[in-house]
Parts: sequence; structure tokens; C-alpha cells
Amino acid sequence: MTIAPTVARGMTHEERKVIFASSLGTVFEWYDFYLYLALTQIIAKQFFSGTDPNTANIFTLLAFAAGFIVRPFGAMVFGRLGDMIGRKYTFLVTIVIMGSSTFLVGILPNYQMIGIAAPITLVTLRILQGLAMGGEYGGAAIYVAEHAPNDKRGLFTSWIQTTATMGLFLSLIVIQVTRMATGEAAFAANGWRIPFLISIFLLMVSAWIRLTMSESPAFAKMKAAGKTSKAPLMESFGQWKNLKIVILALLGLTAGQAVVWYTGQFYALLFLSQILKVDSQTANFLVAASLLLGMPFFIVFGWLSDKIGRKMLIMAGCLIAGLTYFPIFGGLTHYANPALETALNNSPVVVTADPGRCQFLFNPTGTKTFTSSCDIARTVLSNASVGYTSMDGPAGAIASIKIGDKVIQGYDATDLSKEEADAKGKTFKKELGVAIKAAGYPTKADPDRINYPMVVLLLTILVIYVTMVYGPIAAMLVEMFPTRIRYTSMSLPYHIGNGWFGGLLPAVVFALSSYKGDIYFGLSYPIAVAGMTFVIGMLFVKETKDNDIYATER
Repeated sequence: MTIAPTVARGMTHEERKVIFASSLGTVFEWYDFYLYLALTQIIAKQFFSGTDPNTANIFTLLAFAAGFIVRPFGAMVFGRLGDMIGRKYTFLVTIVIMGSSTFLVGILPNYQMIGIAAPITLVTLRILQGLAMGGEYGGAAIYVAEHAPNDKRGLFTSWIQTTATMGLFLSLIVIQVTRMATGEAAFAANGWRIPFLISIFLLMVSAWIRLTMSESPAFAKMKAAGKTSKAPLMESFGQWKNLKIVILALLGLTAGQAVVWYTGQFYALLFLSQILKVDSQTANFLVAASLLLGMPFFIVFGWLSDKIGRKMLIMAGCLIAGLTYFPIFGGLTHYANPALETALNNSPVVVTADPGRCQFLFNPTGTKTFTSSCDIARTVLSNASVGYTSMDGPAGAIASIKIGDKVIQGYDATDLSKEEADAKGKTFKKELGVAIKAAGYPTKADPDRINYPMVVLLLTILVIYVTMVYGPIAAMLVEMFPTRIRYTSMSLPYHIGNGWFGGLLPAVVFALSSYKGDIYFGLSYPIAVAGMTFVIGMLFVKETKDNDIYATER
């Protein structure tokens, strides 16, 4: 069944209010995500410093991963509630839980004050926040879409997508302004709390506005007709006709959307600061500039999806991103750190090691310790952004690194005490650092040689790819599922895609690059996932823009 387009008109006051109230939750989501990630080292010192190394590693893992791992479970919990009792009250609850958790991190006593209760409380807050996030996005997208005119769902929901970038942009600015206002020492001591505390204003405004809102028309109509689902989880995932759409939404839409989003807006920042060694403050401002320039395109592609359809825009974004990531990131190296580009081309490095002692360096939290000589050598080289090739050595042999005519012997830390390993590591890194510097590898990007306009241009192109896939996707996910199970059905694939496929992207990319000894090789992961989504989406996912979102069955 299709719905005839409504007469063109401007956005009403009530519709603007709906969009604003719904969008603040997405601002929270990404604001907090980047705050925690950018301040991980400070938070670790504040909350985990008094524990033994193994316990600290566990807490760090939980605190970082909880926000991603539990999101799909939150999607099921709050999605079920949203389909049974309504959109309004469910996503009012999620914003209060999510916003309160962010604020409470800012006032949480550290380990020196309350001992082991500090990291336990921090992890608990992260889990609560992750659960709430699992229900927040689906509720916001559905609430806006079910209020929107039939021919403007893409445009209306694209405002929610814009606020994801706005949350990241806001966090970048708040962190930088706070650092500059307090100074590094004061920021590390207690100034880091300020960005978390500021979030209370977002929470108060959002909660107040949401309290004044009415239930969405589609849900209200369904409830009045007595057609709400009594078991949305069973209907969504226990019936093949709905489950297959959930699977297609994950593999044919959100997985590719997620890796394009994380590559363009998050990994690009890590690539600048960690791989290209651009000063972190400079990298933050370069990314912030690109976000500001690219942000309007969310609205452009949301609007365009109402005219030509959602599917082709999302598929085009995945395809173009996959085809151009290698040259774009190569261009970032060329314009941001030309000395590194020269060294990578002219100073090959060879690591010779027992292949049986070389692990896949997957370390999603940065807490895992690699102790074999092969893993140590590859980790140190990768952290220094040194490209290398690997050669198989005899079984049991200690890894060696050849840089030009110089050979540096590695070391194995498997049976060493922490003090012995630290001492050997310090000596090894110093010797290796001297050799790679002599080979032309820079320790940091020279600010005088950065081509700032070109770097911003390339970063903005990456953001535009993000807007192509992310701008129309909220409307499309809403339109894929019937009203009675919409909240449950769309939330799960969105959060598996973004929480798992996207959230693990930086760790997977780094592990692949370290495995190959190529700073660009890790991009194979987002390229492969975007390619998978393109193929599955083109073959099996149907266009949705003319679907009747009031339908209770498909």
C-alpha cells in the first residue's frame, strides 16, 4: 500500500519541537562517546590507578566496551517497551538514564577517595548508559518519522542524523576550550569533569520538552484500534517474515553505514593524530572544521531521499567510500605529513620472526599486553607509523628488525618481570627510535608543512560520505517495519551495526595494519563491510520511501 504525497508546506512549530526534543538524545550519545574516548587516559588514572594491573585491565575493558556491547540488549528491552506502552514515555526514560549517567561521571569520586567502589560505579554507569542508548535512537527516529508528513520523512529524520555529528563536534569544542581555560595540569586533575557536568543542561532541556510532547500519531492510532503487540520480541525475531527483514537491515544497511560513519568521522581523527602524528589539538580543529562544513549535507541527502528514494543514496555512499578510501587516506598522509610519506616510500623495514610467535594484534581497549618478540617489534613499529614487511625466521628465534643496513635485535618479555620488561622495552624503543629517525621517519608532523586547506577538503569529503549513508537511514529503517513491532525490530540491527561493526572498527583497522605492516591496509575492513552491504542491499533490500508507516502488518 502506498500513500499519496501531502501538499507541500513549511514545518510547523509542533514538528520543529518534535525534531528538537528527539535530536538531543543523539547529541548525548555521541557527545559522551567522544568524551570518554578522548579522556580515557585521564579516566584510567582517576579510577583504576589503585588496582593491580590485571584488575585495571578488566575494568578498562568493561568501561570501554560496555557502551557498545550492551546496546543491542537495550534495544530489545526498550524496543519492547516502546512497542507495548508507547514511544513518548519510553524514550523519555532513555534520555533521563543516558543523561544522568553522563552527568554522574563528572561528580563520581575517584579511586583515592572511595577505593574499588569508584571503578565499579563507573562501569555500572557505562552499562546503564549503553542500555539507554539502545532504546534512545530507535525511539527518536520513530517519533520523528511518525510525526512527519509522508513526503518529508527523510528530511525530518535527517535532523536527528545531523545531531550525531553535532554531538561529536560539541565534544571536540568543549574539551579544547576547557583545556585552554584550565591548563593541562588542572584539566588532568579535575578540569576533565567539566565537559561531563555541562551535559546536565542538555538533559534538563530535553527532559522538559519531552514531557510536554504527545504520543506519536501512528502509535496512538494503533493503540486506539487495539492492535498493539503483546509480544514484540517474539514477533520481531521469532517469525521468519520479520526476522529476515531484521537481518537484511543489519547486513544490507546498517553494517555498511556504520563503518562509513566511523571511518569518516572517528577513524579519520585517530589516523591524523596517532598515525600521521599531527598534534592532537590541531587534529581536533581540522576534524571539527570538516564536520562543520559537511554537516548541512545530512539535510541535503535526507531531503533528496524523499525525492529519489533512500536505498540508492545509501548504496552509492557505501560504494563510493569503498572505492576511494585508499587514495583519500593516502592524500591525508601526503598533505598532513609529507616526511612520513617519503620515509614509507624510501626506507623499507623488514621484521624477521618466528611466524608461530606472531599474534593478530587485536586490542580493542588498549589494555592487552603482547609479550613475544615478534608482537613487541610489530607493535612498536606500528605505533611509530613505520611501514614494514615480514619474513619468516626459524622456530623459536628472537625477532630482528632491519632498517637500511642496520639490524636491531628484539627481545621476548614472556618470562620477564614487569620491571625487567620495562627496562628492556625502554632500551629497545630508544635504539629503534634512533634508527627509524635516521631512516627519515618523523616523530611528529611538521606544522609548517601541513597543507591545511587540502587536509580539511579530504576530511570534508569523508564526512560527505557519512551524510550519504547516515542522512536517509533513519527514515528507511522506520519504513521497513510495521508499526506494532517497529521500535523493537529497527533498534536491534541499528545497534548491532553501529555498536559492533562500527564500534570495533578502530581496533580491527589497527590490528590489520599491524599484521600487514602497512598503515593503510586496515582500511580493508571498512571497505569489505561497505562492499558487503552494497551487494546485499542492491540484491535484497527494497526501496521504502512510499511504504505506509501506519500499517500494523507487512
